[in-house]
Order: sequence, then structure tokens, then C-alpha cells
Amino acid sequence: MKVPYIAWLTFREARRRRLLLVGLVLGLAFLVLYGLGFYFLHRDILRASQAEGNGPGPLAAREMSNTFTMMGLYAVNFLVVMVTVLSSVDTISGEIASHSIQSIVTKPLARWEVLLGKWLGYALMVSATVLFLAGGVLLISFLISGFVANNLIAGLILMMMVGWVLLTLTLLGGTLFSTITNGVLVCMLFILAFMGGWTEQVGAAIHNDTALNIGIVSSLIMPTEALWRRAAALMQPSSLIGLFNSPFISTSVPSPAMVIYAVIYAAVALGVAVWVFQQRDL
Repeated sequence: MKVPYIAWLTFREARRRRLLLVGLVLGLAFLVLYGLGFYFLHRDILRASQAEGNGPGPLAAREMSNTFTMMGLYAVNFLVVMVTVLSSVDTISGEIASHSIQSIVTKPLARWEVLLGKWLGYALMVSATVLFLAGGVLLISFLISGFVANNLIAGLILMMMVGWVLLTLTLLGGTLFSTITNGVLVCMLFILAFMGGWTEQVGAAIHNDTALNIGIVSSLIMPTEALWRRAAALMQPSSLIGLFNSPFISTSVPSPAMVIYAVIYAAVALGVAVWVFQQRDL
């Protein structure tokens, strides 16, 4: 089975294109910016609270720490989406257009091994990105304020799943469309899910069943936003739930069934991608 070999080649190609180096440098820049912002905001709120005689650990400082951490994780979620789509959108369609794919498929490799190997390589890169960025955000928050996210492992896995679902759809699109069409399609589906998630949250806040149903349907079409909202709900402290509506606070929390649906969704999309790639004339 040559899947691990193709995954290694995918890593090697990312390194050759300096994708890994650029990701590391810009990721460090993001964490430095986040750390500086967190430190100065936390320091000033503590000073203001102490000046008012509220003690060294006021509620305002704790709420700021919680909210700023969720903001950082929300930014990480968007960065993972961009990294996933931009790094993998050309991996099938671009290689077919340039005929470079022929140098791989002419070797004693099954086409399904090629596609699954590429999926595995990019999935590992997505996972490493989440661990690096989200782990960095959580570590900085802990070092500065002592904040510890709830359900840390489950939340990080759900954030990885956002990237895995997008990666699978991007590879499927690469077997069907050109690079530009594929990129536009995946990005529009993500935005559709994003807007549907907002609609569902507002619907939950004002008890509007129509808005709730719109959000649910959009999650069925593209489950990425539902995965993020469940991750946010699991990781955020219970003291934040219900305070206000924002992308960082989930007033309508997707059920575990949506996570199962997302797994089946990605598995079916990957299976279809393998089948199309097997049938396509290269």
C-alpha cells in the first residue's frame, strides 16, 4: 500500500514550495500579535479593577480572558480554512491541467492510493496547523491569565474536522472542475455555512423556527460552521453561554449527531472523489 508514500511526497512538495516555512513564520507572527494584545488588555483591565478596589481577580478580567481566547480560536478556525483550501485547491486539477499527474499514475500505483495519499498528507498538515495555532493561543492565554479551556481535546479534534471536511470537498472538486472553479465553489459553500450558522444563532436567540431551520439546512449542505460552533460550545466556560450572540458564543449548539453526519459527509465525498478520479481520462 503506497498511501503513506504519497503522503510523504505531499509533505515534500509543500516544503519545496516553501509552504511549510511560510506557514510557520506567519503562524508565529499571529501568535506574537495575539499574545501582545492579550497581555496588554489583561494588564489594563486588572489595573482598572484594582484601582476600583475589586481585588486582583475581578469578574471583568476573567470574562475578558475567556472572550479573547475564543476570539483567538475563531481566528485560528478561519486561518485553518484558508490554509486548507489554498494549499490543496490545485493538487488534483492543477496537476491534471499541467499533465504532471501522469508521472505519478504511470507508476505501479492505484489511483485511489494517489488520492488517499494526498488526502492523508494534507490532513496531517491541517492537524499540525490546528495544534500549532490553537495550541499556541490556549498556551498564551494560560500563561497570561490562567485560562484553561474546557474539553480541550474534543474541541481541537472538531477544529481539525473543519479542515478535513474542506480538504475532502476540495479534492472532490479537483477531480471535477478547474482550479479556479473549485476554489470558488468551496469558498462559497463555506460562506453559505457561515451565514447559515449566524442565521441559526439569531433564530435561537429570538425563538424563530424558520431561521433555525435555515441554519440546519445550511449545516447539512456544508457542516463546517456546525463543527466550529460545537467546538466553541465545548471549550468555552459556561459563564459565557447565553450572554450575547457572536461567532465566539454558541446560543444554538449543534448536537453530537451533526458530528456523526460530518464524518459520513466527508467519507462519502472522499469515496466519490476516488471513484471520479478512477474514471477520469487523464
